[in-house]
Amino acid sequence: MSPLVLAAQGEGFTPPGKEDFWWPILGSDTSAWTLTRPAVMALLSVALIAWFLLAATRHRSIIPGRLQFVGEGAYGFVREGIARDLIGSRDFLKFMPLLFTQFTVILLNNLFGIIPFVQYPTMSRYGFPVALAAITYITFHAVGFRKKGFVGYFKDLVPPGLPGWIVPFIFVLEFVDKFITRPLTLSLRLFANMFAGHLLLLVFILGAEHMLLTGGPGLKVAGILSGVLAVVMTFFELLVEVLQAYIFTLLTALYIGGALAEEH
Repeated sequence: MSPLVLAAQGEGFTPPGKEDFWWPILGSDTSAWTLTRPAVMALLSVALIAWFLLAATRHRSIIPGRLQFVGEGAYGFVREGIARDLIGSRDFLKFMPLLFTQFTVILLNNLFGIIPFVQYPTMSRYGFPVALAAITYITFHAVGFRKKGFVGYFKDLVPPGLPGWIVPFIFVLEFVDKFITRPLTLSLRLFANMFAGHLLLLVFILGAEHMLLTGGPGLKVAGILSGVLAVVMTFFELLVEVLQAYIFTLLTALYIGGALAEEH
């Protein structure tokens, strides 16, 4: 019997799709207001991070406990490995709250994608990366306008010493990059990696379950292999989730550092 006939009879495998990323808790597609699972998870992540930071700093000591050690390690990583290097020793501290918040919020919401009984990366819903990218976008432009002035900020798009005929082309390219491309790529990179990774895990896990429960001997072997690949992909997804939190925070610091840099 063909797969199409089996699917029509409700016996076939239904592959995961974009509908698996829409989990309404209250309301529906047609409601004016809907509370979704990723929204709840985003709120939960904020509560968990706040609890962790309060618990890690409540009994601070020279010899740190486990929570203090982890908290200081994460903060030191963002401070020394990202902020100081890309923004500069003079200005980086004022941006540490933003960078540390972005890193921890993105990291935890990404890790939700492989935590048992949760298994949903919040950043696979495009609205969340867009909101974070908008904060970065507003911040580095505001910093640039404040430091260099309106005219100076736009003047800084074109390096000095270029032939006059090429200046308009460079200005347009730099304008598009700074005002359009950066926020789009910042949000799309995070969203696409989390969406694709979660979708891939769903394919392996649901495919393994279907083949093991309903398939013949050959499909059961393929189901076992699919399950093994799902475990391997979970570890790979962990690496991607950490890397994406790092890249997003790194680019935020890079853009802020560029806005603060002296004119060419």
